[in-house]
Amino acid sequence: MNDFPFVRIQQEDFDLTEEINAIRAGHKDIGAVVSFTGTVRDINEGDDISVLELEHYPGMTEKALEKIRLEAHDRWPLQSSLIIHRIGQMMPCDQIVLVAVTSRHREAAFEAAHFIMDYLKTNAPFWKKETFPNGETRWVDARVSDKEAEQRWLQ
Repeated sequence: MNDFPFVRIQQEDFDLTEEINAIRAGHKDIGAVVSFTGTVRDINEGDDISVLELEHYPGMTEKALEKIRLEAHDRWPLQSSLIIHRIGQMMPCDQIVLVAVTSRHREAAFEAAHFIMDYLKTNAPFWKKETFPNGETRWVDARVSDKEAEQRWLQ
């Protein structure tokens, strides 16, 4: 289990069942598994989206995600956790991110998963570019609502 990559940046899709089974392996004391799978939307800010492309800074991104993951372990009694984030070109309905958390009790798992997602949205070094059906593109700016969600964890 020590060699298991708890943070992965990858182009290929992931299998939710396979990933959950992997983080549960060897833990008989797990009472809760909480997962969040984010998918690519077909619309953003009122515009149709045909392709979403994510770029990242290799090395820096993995370190940032691992820092977020470990902070969740410092805040809550977790058994294991996993962050998978995809990069490259994706189409609407494609899976883009997986956050999975296990703990003895559900409340810790729910809160930790929520925390990880809020911090991913504001502190992970990803750049998103949307392509519209007419071929035009735009870079996606950070949302005020994501920054506000992060603030609740600072109190």
